[in-house]
Amino acid sequence: MSVVSGRFELTDVEYARIAPLLPAMTPQRGGRWRDHRQVINGIVFRVRTGVPWRDVPARYGPWKTLYKRFARWQEDGTWARIEAMLQADADAAGDLDWHGNADSTIVRAHQHAAGARKGGWTVVTQRDGKDSASRAAGGPRRSTRSVTDEAGT
Repeated sequence: MSVVSGRFELTDVEYARIAPLLPAMTPQRGGRWRDHRQVINGIVFRVRTGVPWRDVPARYGPWKTLYKRFARWQEDGTWARIEAMLQADADAAGDLDWHGNADSTIVRAHQHAAGARKGGWTVVTQRDGKDSASRAAGGPRRSTRSVTDEAGT
């Protein structure tokens, strides 16, 4: 059994479980493919850390290779097959709890959710006579200018 060199890299057992679901290493055209395991480790690193593709360490290979393989496997359903197989295995072993709960100790509002004015949308008439929706307390309002213009004063 090999030694895992990185925090986000697959173990031999983990890789052996998903290896049969991966596309063949012989491409239809072009040169040789980079090793699937190395690429998957790079993709896992990127997904787990959230770094941009260009910032994935060079030990995983060129970032363009990682991105293209990630996108290609997303498009051809490779990731969906892996997820389905792992989910089925975990469910058969009783490792999945399908009864999830979420409460306010887990779910937090987005940072932009705070500070909005109370009330609904109202229509405000602008100087050029066009109506625009704005957020303000109370019912529909018009600007002072539009009210005086309508009265003819």
